[in-house]
Parts: sequence; C-alpha cells; structure tokens
Amino acid sequence: QVQLVQSGGGLVQAGGSLRLSCAASRSTFSFDAMGWYRQAPGQQRELVALVTSGSNTNYADSVKGRFTISRDSARNTVYLQMNMLKPEDTAVYYCTAVSGAITYWGQGTQVTISS
Repeated sequence: QVQLVQSGGGLVQAGGSLRLSCAASRSTFSFDAMGWYRQAPGQQRELVALVTSGSNTNYADSVKGRFTISRDSARNTVYLQMNMLKPEDTAVYYCTAVSGAITYWGQGTQVTISS
C-alpha cells in the first residue's frame, strides 16, 4: 500500500514563499512520475508540476519561474518550493504519484495567499 503524506502549506501574503513536502512510503524513483496538482474552489484539479523517474520536469505555465519541484531520494520526499506567491495560487494542493496505470494521491493541503 503506497502512502503519500503531505506537509507544509498554510497562509502567506502575496509575494511570499511556501514549501510543500510529500513523503512517500517507497522510493520516489520507483514511480513513473511524481508531482503536484491543485484545486481551487469551483475549479477543476490542475497539474502544477511534475517530475519523472528520469528527472524530467514539467510545470504549468502559470507557475513557471516561480515554483520548483525537487526531491530528496534519501528521504523519499518530493518538494514544491513556491515563491512569489499570488492570490490566484490559493487552492488545495495534492501530491500525486503514478505507477503504471495507478495514481496515488496525498491527503491535500490548503494554501491560501492573501492580497
């Protein structure tokens, strides 16, 4: 049973920074990809950032240059460093891991950016 445990998030003013963490119950390299999605109220869940097992990364256009996805293989953890935050970044953020046809999800964490 794969577990993804998220931490981080919270309330910060616009222009500030936050870091989200996602600790996996097995090596991050054992997944085809890991990443972060977010869902704002009344909106669909959208991809924010992704890192593949080959360490290729992909970002939503709206976060390019502001967000960075990384991982610590020793801790089986993936991070999302979020800088220059904007009110429109407010959402519940979900960690995800893909292994073949199976997608695993973290529990979600609220990120709120005040203007």
